[in-house]
Amino acid sequence: MTTQEVVPTAVPQALSSAPTFIETQFPVSKLSKESYKERKAGSGQTLTGLGKWWGRKPLVVVRAAILGMLLPTSQDPQRDREVFLSLMTMDDEGLESRLRGAISPSVTFRHCTPSERGEYFDLDGKTATWKKAVAKADRVHLQALAFRRMSYDEKLKYCKRPEEVTGPSKTAWSRINAHLGTSCESIPQLIHELGRRRFGEIPKVSDPFCGGGSIPFEAARMGCVAYGSDLNPTAALLTYGALNIVGGGAEVASHLKDVRNEVRDAVQAKIDAWGIERNEDGWVAEAYLYCTEVLDPSTGWTVPLATSWVAAERPRVFVRLIPNSATRRFAFEVVQDATSEELEVARLEGTWRNGIASPVDSHGNWIPRELRAVTPLSEARGKGGAQRWEPRQLDSRDGVFRDRIYCIRWLDPATGERHYRAPTEEDEERERQVLDLLEARLDEWQSKGFVPSASIEPGQANMRPTNARGWTSWMHYFNPRQLLLNGAFAETAARFTGLDAVALVLLINRLADWNSRLCIWLTPKSGGLGGGNNTFYGPSINTPGAGYVARTMLSLESAFDLGTSGIDLAGHGTVDLRDARTVVEPAHLWLTDPGYGDTVPYAEFSEFFLAWSQSRIKELFPDWYTDSKRALSVEVAGDQFRRAMVECYRNFARLMPDEGLQLVMFTHQDAEVWSDLALILWASGLRVTAAWTVATETSTGSVKGDNFVQGTVLLVLRKRLTEKQGDMADIYPDLQEEVQRQMQSMLDLDPKDDPNFSDSDYQLAAYAAALRVLTEYSSIDEIDVERELFRERSKRERSPLTRLIERAVKIASDYLVPDGLERAVWKKLSAEERLYMKGLEIESHGEYRDGVYQEFARGFGVGEYRWMLGSTTANRTRLKTPSEFKGRDLGGKGFAGSLVRQLLYAIWITATHSELDPRPARAYLKQELPEYWDQRSTLMELLRYVAEKPRTAEPSRVDDQGAGELAPMAHWAKDCEAARLLAGSIENDSV
Repeated sequence: MTTQEVVPTAVPQALSSAPTFIETQFPVSKLSKESYKERKAGSGQTLTGLGKWWGRKPLVVVRAAILGMLLPTSQDPQRDREVFLSLMTMDDEGLESRLRGAISPSVTFRHCTPSERGEYFDLDGKTATWKKAVAKADRVHLQALAFRRMSYDEKLKYCKRPEEVTGPSKTAWSRINAHLGTSCESIPQLIHELGRRRFGEIPKVSDPFCGGGSIPFEAARMGCVAYGSDLNPTAALLTYGALNIVGGGAEVASHLKDVRNEVRDAVQAKIDAWGIERNEDGWVAEAYLYCTEVLDPSTGWTVPLATSWVAAERPRVFVRLIPNSATRRFAFEVVQDATSEELEVARLEGTWRNGIASPVDSHGNWIPRELRAVTPLSEARGKGGAQRWEPRQLDSRDGVFRDRIYCIRWLDPATGERHYRAPTEEDEERERQVLDLLEARLDEWQSKGFVPSASIEPGQANMRPTNARGWTSWMHYFNPRQLLLNGAFAETAARFTGLDAVALVLLINRLADWNSRLCIWLTPKSGGLGGGNNTFYGPSINTPGAGYVARTMLSLESAFDLGTSGIDLAGHGTVDLRDARTVVEPAHLWLTDPGYGDTVPYAEFSEFFLAWSQSRIKELFPDWYTDSKRALSVEVAGDQFRRAMVECYRNFARLMPDEGLQLVMFTHQDAEVWSDLALILWASGLRVTAAWTVATETSTGSVKGDNFVQGTVLLVLRKRLTEKQGDMADIYPDLQEEVQRQMQSMLDLDPKDDPNFSDSDYQLAAYAAALRVLTEYSSIDEIDVERELFRERSKRERSPLTRLIERAVKIASDYLVPDGLERAVWKKLSAEERLYMKGLEIESHGEYRDGVYQEFARGFGVGEYRWMLGSTTANRTRLKTPSEFKGRDLGGKGFAGSLVRQLLYAIWITATHSELDPRPARAYLKQELPEYWDQRSTLMELLRYVAEKPRTAEPSRVDDQGAGELAPMAHWAKDCEAARLLAGSIENDSV
């Protein structure tokens, strides 16, 4: 890893006090889309192969943030933005350079003109194909035209990620250099040049909450001097791996692949010698499916638990239970190539329904599915709950919970065919052999750290398995087969040293994640063959389910792989293991993503991995400790959390030069949380200069398990270098002026045909404006910072800062008039009416996150708003249409008696008329509205807005084959037409 030296072309520190790009504008809409693309790459992301860490920020966001903190602004903000997008390869030219492969004829056809379609395509039904006479050059040309005509979202489907290309083209660098007055040919050269201009040297980037290593890694890749530290050894190890394994280049990656193969082959030889993964037919095991057996106290039968007895979808495999009255247990019969009817019955035959659903009565008679009683697990456990396991215990001894194989997936090496079979007597004998092999090695392996010996320390999240099953040691998370296989890898890896050993420690942690009793078998995975999730597939330690999968050498092949081809870092980075409050390394730029009290308890979860890696970490990093330091972790709420955060950020501010910047990432959009953060930063001597939201978390990225896209707030900070005193009377006028200035500057920068900001970004800007105004002051008479920070608060108590922030949001709400609605009409509307009209605009922009509606409701001062929603499904939140409201909740106070509600009812009357006749609805309005004639222009304005806004909505998506866009807001079609007709009827009305 080498650092490129560049001769500066301008005076060092010439930009030391100049505002930065990220403090004036930031293309958050495009960045959100790029972040989503990176997240959806799953295991293909650059750092995820190193192992599990929670909440890694997308590398594209880190790159954008660092560039944004170094780039200067000019008198031409549009040109500034163009240069930034060029550097990120997010402009038109950059996107074309990222194009991956050819575009299909059907997609190309959809973006061609009618004449182009007729000349180059044949159309068979809805399928477009190239005409045989079309030359290859013409096809390439038309594909390029189609790509240029696509929306940004659609282009991304055909693009590599920014990190997968070398950067801007030579042509783009000519434009970039002309604007910046530089002479660079690469991002690292530019980083060095801008660093010298701003700080007098190559910029140093620090992340004292480095976690999975995204920030130090990307900073070093860009050419910065990177420093990462974390309180947690697992996080520090992952960051070390990011910088030295992924960032070690192709030669290191090739060498480590050889090391990995050497270990795998050695373990394979052991497994083959033991004969525990091959049957009498020479088939090799791919997966062992285990269920949990429970003694049902209501029937006296030992019942194997499963939510469904389907084992694999595509080969149509299910398991049939065969009662044995002599043993009061069940045998298993595995059926492959079942009929559709048999498979459907098996789906419904589950014996686990949040309790034990025995399929037989006490006499062994089969019970119809709909008549089966459910016995709560608490009755099976008894009054004392789950019996606690002894440290060396490998299975339940109380007979309540026992693991049992019910299906094995085999691969026939001779034919490549897969076979699903119930366990035979020989398979059961191999299970006993596995147990004997493990017990013979367990003491030695535990003493050497090859398998866990650590006890599970009680915590808020990791006690679920203990309470549910009685597990007391991290070893209990694994069955004997899993311990033997994972331990064999750890024993074989122990002879390696240096970076080889670090890579193998990370790989052992990956095996533990992918081969435990919490790895649930999912029948649709692997194309319907069935496959298992990893232990931490979600953001929590789950309660043990009804069953799990134990992997074999064959199915662990992908888990035992770091998945990196190696990347050469232009800069260099170091990793430290320490509390953020005690960091001593100075830095110019600080990018931090601290843990928050209601998110993932990183320290607790990391103990799962430390149980496997503690002994090796001690050998490889003698200066590191190997416990999670849970008590010191900045992941708690209330007084302790705020004190810890102030200590951290005071330390960072002390280590930052006067011209330095900080960027804090967090995912909350709640006035109280912002209030706390304001106090923390204020007390730390920092002032807010900007805030932006980028959607970075997708699918199950939510810490609460919801399936939605979540925004990360990027808060930009500088040192507060002046003393400014005031009171609340000083602040409120400044607040109004700053919020309006912020709103207008964003609107001026936001082209309607290619927006940079989403609806929620404007709302967020109010929070940022409030913090900017507040943190400019060194003291405010009415606010005792120390008291506000550290006193206990009641749940409903609102601090002075909270009220200030809420006021800022209301100012913004007044300013954010929906496009297409006159400001004069907007000012007349009540809070609920504004929320409905703004919600219509939100939906028209293709925004369906509940959090956005929640944020606007808070901004408009609306308490409960879900009654106006037609859908609350994750990522499908939307308003009720007039036809969904119908005649309910009409009249009285609030929204029910408002002008907008009367109009929605009138639209429904028109929409349900057999001939869409608006006259009955107009008559209703004239009767119900005493001031009908005075309000006539307002009525027409609102109706036209309702009629047109859904018609201008952005397409919701394109189908998988690219055959066409789905109609936007199609559920509004009839109501839109009714609103249009009613508006015309009122306009033509006369006395």
